[in-house]
Amino acid sequence: MDQFIVSARKYRPATFDMVVGQSAITSTLKNAIRNNILAQAFLFTGPRGVGKTTCARIMAKTINCMNPTTEMEACDRCESCISFRNSASFNIHELDAASNNSVDDIRNLVDQVRIPPQVGNYKIYIIDEVHMLSAAAFNAFLKTLEEPPSYAKFILATTEKHKIIPTILSRCQIFDFKRITVDDIVKQLGYVASKEGIETEYDALNVIAQKADGAMRDALSIFDQMVSFTGNRITYKNVIDNLNVLDYDYYFKIVDAVLDHDPTSVLMMLNEIIDNGFDGQHFVTGLGGHLRNLLVSKDPITTKLLETSQSLRDRYAAQAAMCNSAFLLKALEIQNQCDLNYARSSSKRLLVELTVLQICSLAKPMAENDGRQNTMAPKSAQTMASQAVVNTPQPTPSPASKPEPVSSSTQSSVPAPAYQQKPSEVAQPVIQKQKTGIFSINEALQASEKKTTEQVILKQPFSQDQLFQAWTGFANKHASISPSFAMALMKAKPELKHDFVIGFQVDNPLILTDKLNQNALLDYLKNQLSNHLIILEPTVVEASTEREAYTDREKFEKLSEHKPMLRLFKDELGLEAEI
Repeated sequence: MDQFIVSARKYRPATFDMVVGQSAITSTLKNAIRNNILAQAFLFTGPRGVGKTTCARIMAKTINCMNPTTEMEACDRCESCISFRNSASFNIHELDAASNNSVDDIRNLVDQVRIPPQVGNYKIYIIDEVHMLSAAAFNAFLKTLEEPPSYAKFILATTEKHKIIPTILSRCQIFDFKRITVDDIVKQLGYVASKEGIETEYDALNVIAQKADGAMRDALSIFDQMVSFTGNRITYKNVIDNLNVLDYDYYFKIVDAVLDHDPTSVLMMLNEIIDNGFDGQHFVTGLGGHLRNLLVSKDPITTKLLETSQSLRDRYAAQAAMCNSAFLLKALEIQNQCDLNYARSSSKRLLVELTVLQICSLAKPMAENDGRQNTMAPKSAQTMASQAVVNTPQPTPSPASKPEPVSSSTQSSVPAPAYQQKPSEVAQPVIQKQKTGIFSINEALQASEKKTTEQVILKQPFSQDQLFQAWTGFANKHASISPSFAMALMKAKPELKHDFVIGFQVDNPLILTDKLNQNALLDYLKNQLSNHLIILEPTVVEASTEREAYTDREKFEKLSEHKPMLRLFKDELGLEAEI
């Protein structure tokens, strides 16, 4: 039985052209080798699994190759390349800074640098995880790194560039490796699968690539795991089952139910997801990603931001056409708030259920607005007919039959005239275009003001005692919501002035700017006292600046001001207060 080699090692790139997703860096390194303008030190930095150490090894192998190709790739046949492939090269040294991070380790490295190469032109030192070196080791390495022998080259690799001291960074050429895109990972996984004779589905490889989070090594490790699980055929269903990934079909069904304003179906699907073992926050995160993809799919230009298959892009575009941008933005805001509060919530499932119900409530006004748009024409005609007497000038009758003037109190009860008016004689009402989606804050405020004006305005008189009782009741109820505001109300003494104006004094100027709590207080007083004409007039009084007595001497002086006999008693006994 042959020994198994993991795909991350078996398919590790051996040339620059085989490196995945770092074409800009590999092209720069090949040009530097071709033009013989190699720096004495290089720093490769970036996330894990993106090819830093691989590129360092390929570069070390190439610059020592005796017969490089025209594309500046190693020939893999000369003595230097063969010794490197067999891990027997005396000119290429790999060190792990995590386990060789002391000054003595760097001193041994400096001693080795003095020995010239035996085969090839250069002696290369690859130091992985260089940020693990101690500060003393960095300082001991500075001089050698800045002025090494002409044949010595240093290639440093790290995932945490910010931990390297600036004096080291200034002596290196820095190459920032980027995360590998999902498309590049999928192509590489497809190549590996074809070499291994494994059948794959594109959506399955896409899920693996997204799970790898830009790291090719992680993607190959997951690929090996899936081969062990499924055998020679990797399907989308097997991948999401093995990797505990929530199927995107759930999110499509949930959004469809939300658009249909069917909270029952949404809650049942959420219950099914939780019963399948998925964490609530995992669902919330996936829902946010789905809503983001729908928002991106609203514009064909931004559709390219989706890292999915073409069939899935079409599905996102179809569902995005059913949603407006305002609904998606508000839903994303609710989802993000749930994600932030999930960790500290004591009832996590209830939090998730409330989140999906709030998102469901967003679709209801959107559907109602659509219904208003569909019935706009009949309603407009009916409105014109009903307001013909009130809003339009009456046709001029003959002088003999001049009608009596109609009073404003009985005007609304006058029946519509029996004769038919011409369209030109009917005053056309101004119809504002209805907006689809959720109501804006201004629209809600306007609707609230309109509703208030339509109600009967109460102006019941009340006494100072009734005011104080309502005032205290609000402060006690509001203590759990805003303790500072409630405490300020308890200290203040409300005073009933003329025309239902209530004045009160506070010692904190911030209370004046707290309009939210002031409005809550005003609404409470209006309801409790049955008076809609109440006006609040807060004023700020400066708090007392009298210094508190702390020492025994200060306390004695404070008491003596109120009890002068204490000072006489002290003098007669010859006492002194301790400082």
